[in-house]
Amino acid sequence: MSDMSDALRLERQVCFALAVASRGVIGVYRPLLQPMGLTHPQYLVMLALWERAPLSVKELSKLLQLDPGTLSPLLKRLEAIGYVRRRRDDQDERVLMVTLTPEGRRLRSEAERIPPSVVERLGMDMEELQELHRSLTRVIDAANGARH
Repeated sequence: MSDMSDALRLERQVCFALAVASRGVIGVYRPLLQPMGLTHPQYLVMLALWERAPLSVKELSKLLQLDPGTLSPLLKRLEAIGYVRRRRDDQDERVLMVTLTPEGRRLRSEAERIPPSVVERLGMDMEELQELHRSLTRVIDAANGARH
């Protein structure tokens, strides 16, 4: 087998490993998020808001690295289930702000059980997961740099 065809082997592709790992890890989250009525993308929005609310849609979009067109339906659904509120900024009507409702703030205490449950279900030690996170952060930074 030539070097070129070997370079194209599916199991050697970083994109394939990342895609499969992502689907697998998100699958671990699914049964933990379901009782809260959240999908994984909605959970990421809530994590950002629990940490930094209120946020503008633009700030949230940048933080989550999601385009506003992808973020908007997530926010509409979170608003419909009563976890967030969207409103125009008092100082600038063009800015749409996202805040947590009291129910959205209360949900945080329920969500605190998720990270340890995920670690337990993955069966990996914290040091290994922290190193993986550092490596993936470097990959994200490199990919963002390659696009610009």
